[in-house]
Amino acid sequence: MRMTQSFRATKRAPLLQVTKSAVATVVAWIVAALLVPGPPPVFAAIAALLVVQPSLNQSFTKAVERSVGVIVGVVIASLLGLAFGSASWVILLATVIALAVAWALRMTSGTTNQVAISALLVLALGTATPGYAMNRVLETLIGAVIGIIVNVILVPPVAVAPARTDALGLGAAVADSLERLAHALTSVQTPAQLTGLMLEARLMRPMVRKAETDIDAASDSLTLNPRARRHRADLAVSQALVDRYSPIVTQVIGMTRAVVDRYDPGLVDEPAVHAIADQLRRAAHDVRLDPQRATAAPDLPPVPHADSAGLPDEEPALTAPLTIETPSVDHWVLIGSLLEDLRRIHDALVEPPAVATESAPPPPR
Repeated sequence: MRMTQSFRATKRAPLLQVTKSAVATVVAWIVAALLVPGPPPVFAAIAALLVVQPSLNQSFTKAVERSVGVIVGVVIASLLGLAFGSASWVILLATVIALAVAWALRMTSGTTNQVAISALLVLALGTATPGYAMNRVLETLIGAVIGIIVNVILVPPVAVAPARTDALGLGAAVADSLERLAHALTSVQTPAQLTGLMLEARLMRPMVRKAETDIDAASDSLTLNPRARRHRADLAVSQALVDRYSPIVTQVIGMTRAVVDRYDPGLVDEPAVHAIADQLRRAAHDVRLDPQRATAAPDLPPVPHADSAGLPDEEPALTAPLTIETPSVDHWVLIGSLLEDLRRIHDALVEPPAVATESAPPPPR
């Protein structure tokens, strides 16, 4: 592991985020210096710097965490300072007691650290008087409020676009896997081709996890955000598509695993296998059609593809019943397994994506 990986991120934070942090820190310092007499307003600047987060929801949480931690830490430091003075051993004792109190109250790790830091700073940098303690609490509240205000005014960030991109990308991967599996069933495959087929199918699982993570981040970015209303419909579509594709990913991986484990060249001569391959291509067609069927975003583009298998784009393809001839004794287990997974894929695709509306919020995952 390179040493730089311990303190460097894979990508830079957005410049807007850095700008907002700088603006909030400077404004908090100036305002607190004007309103609160005494030493430099360090508590206000630190509070503003910590409160400016990527989303308003995180900013509000950090503001509460910071404010509660400062208040508890200042109270502990003030009581100990009035009782024992500000000797070095009192500072250390205040830090230990602050950590113990935070642990007893089951505070978060961020709040716990803030309690201890505030107690230490009050005794180390100030005087243990009620007025001093009250001014530091007031500074912190000023910094927290300014941090939230700056985050609201300077274009609250919305992270819906990555979720939308992930949903479309996952749909494309599902459709491609269905078409690759259909091709593998109707043409003789080498061991290397079968291994590649399995690896490509398994790559869909991290795509599902990434899509779910980005949807959670997008939902968090819309919480308390004044720009949320115009973006909720897009996020609901992305959520519906990912919820729809996730079980299909499981079925496709299972079908691919079954084909790889029980493959033999004689499969290409089974009429039932060709019928299943045709249904897989139709399922891929319908997956590509899904975004256009999402009622909350009629302008959403279809899942990108290179080959539509000659099927019309304007309507679903999984409409005709499937008739299967009796398979040979060598392949009936595999064909039966594929048919059951195909039925589940069909059940997932026969209805348009269920897009939640504002009157009916989506259930928690």
